[in-house]
Amino acid sequence: MSTVRVGVIGVGWAGRQHLAAYDALPGAQVVGLAGLEEPVRTALAVQYGVERHVARWEDLLEFDELDAVSVAVPTFLHAPIAIAALQRGLHVLSEKPMARNASEAESMVQAARAAGRVLDVGFNHRQRGDIQKLKDVIDAGRLGTPYYAKAWWLRRSGIPGRGSWFTNAELAGGGPLVDIGVHVLDYSLFLLGNPTVTAVSASTYDLLASAGFGFNPDATKTSVAGATGFDVEDLATVFMRLQDGGTLLVEASWAAHRTHGDQFGITLYGSKGGAELIVENYAPSGSLRVFTDDDGVPAETRLTAEPGGGHKVVVEQFLAKIRAGRWHEHDGTATVHLARIVDACYRSAAEQREVRLTG
Repeated sequence: MSTVRVGVIGVGWAGRQHLAAYDALPGAQVVGLAGLEEPVRTALAVQYGVERHVARWEDLLEFDELDAVSVAVPTFLHAPIAIAALQRGLHVLSEKPMARNASEAESMVQAARAAGRVLDVGFNHRQRGDIQKLKDVIDAGRLGTPYYAKAWWLRRSGIPGRGSWFTNAELAGGGPLVDIGVHVLDYSLFLLGNPTVTAVSASTYDLLASAGFGFNPDATKTSVAGATGFDVEDLATVFMRLQDGGTLLVEASWAAHRTHGDQFGITLYGSKGGAELIVENYAPSGSLRVFTDDDGVPAETRLTAEPGGGHKVVVEQFLAKIRAGRWHEHDGTATVHLARIVDACYRSAAEQREVRLTG
């Protein structure tokens, strides 16, 4: 199809990223917008020239002119909206995490297969220029065989507001592990060549949140009926065994007694060299260093990278999958394994033991 007609569901930060991406890409037209925040929705409709906008996502799915939708809403709505859209014959791009748990994610895949439509999930961090540059370094063999990686996304005071859906396990599926940790897991496995995770040993903590520390005073996350208090973790740490013999350690925190600000990154050790990427406070490009041994002399190379495409590339790839026509190849299966890993991590933490993954 020459022009893909899209509806965007959600008018928060993520929804605005999708709107901007579609607007910047040829062959895409946003024909509908849904969101409960009427003033914000109206302003965005005017900004992007969207003639039809409604409060309820159910009403948007009734638009006959739609080919696809972006789902950029709280996590507990990902599965019901995606499944309803797929059953209407629409292609779906969902924000991360795919769903609250693997069971919901698998139901989304089943709906995509039954409908014969594309189901994609937006992991924009792997599209960063520094992540892509590091991937080029690894693929070029400069590290040899990577065998150990430590990756993290840490905040000092980043809990997204008490009483929001983010801090309710039933609505969010978990805390920072499923929120920002899933990004870390995605870009780490991407860099390592997507090895199979065979076992996880995880611990989660809520010591700081329960004491009232770490809440972001500027958080504007929407309160949801029934989302009271705080019943998720504020810190998660996971040791993962990989099928190729390697190890991946993932840390994710909303609250921790650490330096002010937010940081994410990854350290990799390989048989021929190592690498470290550190991104402070969401800088467009982070500090990327490669460590090698040149005839017995330690060598360090600093690399620079362009910012990368982020959501624009995510949306561009989604549109390309639709246009390619091989929709059965893009049913969301590739993302379900992340949900299964996160499920295993929470189970490991709850049962205080290593959990093996099969299948």
